[in-house]
Amino acid sequence: MSDEIHVEGIVLRATAGFFEVDTAQGLWTCKLRGRLKKEKQRTDLCVVGDRVRVERADEGLGTIEEVLPRRRVLSRQHPAQARREDVLVANLDQLFVVFAFGDPPLHPRMLDRFLVVAEHAGLDAVIVANKLDRETDEQRALFERYAKLGYPVLYTCAHRASDPGDGIGALRDRIDGHVSAFAGASGVGKSSLLNAIDPELALKVGATSDHTTKGRHTTRVATLHRVGNGYVADTPGIRELGLWELPEGQLDRCFVEMRPFLGQCSFRDCRHRTEPDCAIKRAVEAGAISAERYESYRRMLEGDER
Repeated sequence: MSDEIHVEGIVLRATAGFFEVDTAQGLWTCKLRGRLKKEKQRTDLCVVGDRVRVERADEGLGTIEEVLPRRRVLSRQHPAQARREDVLVANLDQLFVVFAFGDPPLHPRMLDRFLVVAEHAGLDAVIVANKLDRETDEQRALFERYAKLGYPVLYTCAHRASDPGDGIGALRDRIDGHVSAFAGASGVGKSSLLNAIDPELALKVGATSDHTTKGRHTTRVATLHRVGNGYVADTPGIRELGLWELPEGQLDRCFVEMRPFLGQCSFRDCRHRTEPDCAIKRAVEAGAISAERYESYRRMLEGDER
């Protein structure tokens, strides 16, 4: 085939076997070449964020001939298939972990899981504390705990986008020129934040449930949006985040405050649970590692999703 009918692009959306691909020639609606579907894999063949090589079939239509190698992915263990990876977004540069002040409430252990996923995938993680108008001193202290670990924390208020102190400008600057994803529980305001950054997106937003304080799902599938000179994915609200193929012996390295103490335990294969003379447990006792973060580590190690 002539190179004139082949072009590379990035997948913006994947729904029911169709892929919306952003190319230099505009948006194309594509399907996977049949031979690609026959490949048996433990992961998804083509997802949002994938770089693909497309053959044009007609005006605005094409066929994905090749999915180019992925650099990094945001993924989890498939909720229904224990031995399968569920890739949410491919080829990311950074992950914005979005939580809110009060509605729904911040769950530090869930935040810890997102940060572990980012560390394991080699993604820069930025914490977004949204709904600043509902701030309390207690919750501010929780977010500040992560700032002290070195994670950037942006304080935002999506519905006060005209206020210079809303944090939207700082968020927009961090998105520019990168491929990013917003992740977090439903109802924390991910879609509202994207609308504040670029009103032309006009994403559907919803409120949290009055009875459960859990957010209602408004984003059904991950979608990559072009924002300025970058792309950002709005992912569905995630309440479960099973860690995908993270070896037990590498979990401690995904807790940034544990790294200075690794290699100082008496046992080389120390898992920092009941082993004697453990440098990590000594650091917890001395206050160098918070008891709460250590408890998150212990629960992840034992496969406790709570």
